[in-house]
Amino acid sequence: MVWVPLRTTRTDRRAPLRAPTTRCTTMSLEWLMDWSWSLDGLRDFIATGIQSFRDCDATALATVACLLVLFVWYCYHVGREQPRAYATVNALMQSAEANGVQNGYVYCHSPECVRCTHHDGLNQKLYHNLQEYAKRYSWSGMGRIHKGIREQGRYLNSRPSIQKPEVFFLPDLPTMPYFSRDAQKHDVELLERNFQTILCEFETLYKAFSNCSLPQGWKMNSTPSGEWFTFYLVNQGMCVPRNCRRCPRTYRLLGSLRTCIGNNVFGNACISVLSPGTVIAEHYGPTNIRIRCHLGLKTPSNCELVVGGEPQCWAEGRCLLFDDSFLHTAFHEGPPEEGPRVVFMVDLWHPNVAAAERQALDFIFAPGR
Repeated sequence: MVWVPLRTTRTDRRAPLRAPTTRCTTMSLEWLMDWSWSLDGLRDFIATGIQSFRDCDATALATVACLLVLFVWYCYHVGREQPRAYATVNALMQSAEANGVQNGYVYCHSPECVRCTHHDGLNQKLYHNLQEYAKRYSWSGMGRIHKGIREQGRYLNSRPSIQKPEVFFLPDLPTMPYFSRDAQKHDVELLERNFQTILCEFETLYKAFSNCSLPQGWKMNSTPSGEWFTFYLVNQGMCVPRNCRRCPRTYRLLGSLRTCIGNNVFGNACISVLSPGTVIAEHYGPTNIRIRCHLGLKTPSNCELVVGGEPQCWAEGRCLLFDDSFLHTAFHEGPPEEGPRVVFMVDLWHPNVAAAERQALDFIFAPGR
């Protein structure tokens, strides 16, 4: 018996394929017609919009144009006034290239500088800066700063003569002429571990004094007697790029300090040299928000630092912390053959200034603000 397939079976297998094809064709035609209608609607909508625009009153058009111009100006103004990025000392070096540097020392030329200029409107300027900061961030944690700015005149005028910061006083901070090493233990230990590194770079720099009276990068300060030289890596919150390149390892060390003041005008880092017979006149520092750290590099005999009437001596390889808003002086009465007294000086945050307050103070006292 032989099985022969029937033709009707093949016909039945093809039949179901025709129906979907017909339905797809019908759906495509309907979709094209709907798309045509939607294009007509879009064209009518655009035409209506253009006609409405033509029919608008000239005053309305001028108003819209003015609002658009004001919006563009506002966007530009807000973008231009963005606050500085709060970074370590390392982030300031490139921006400092564009600033005026004379003999390696940054001089401020701004008549509005709150660090260098004393005028009646200083408190208003500081309060305006604080308001601008709080508007962008928060008033949280700003109580002491707000209190200090509001009553700054009273604080500065009524302070005892032993402590009178010249620019800004932050109230309710512990007051003492000297601080223990534990006040900023991490940074103190880091500096002392790198004592030899800093000393070697200083000795390389100091060799230039045999060739000329004041080598490039050094600054001579006014003193009643003797000579006081400083070599700044950071001066009033601004890096001195040429000097930093001559002390690369010391400069990199600054970026590793946790409490170094590098973003506002109260921050400095320098090598300070007193020749034998030098006396620094008694003076006050600008603020109590910092503590000044001296790392002894060369400490001959008969050299003293006196802060608030209390004398202290430097020691090589050791840090000495003090509040320079107290009346202070320094002198070198050692013999000439012992050479100069040399310290590496860096400004650190007062340990009782909170993180939120540090950020706000960096904004309020930013260089050039």
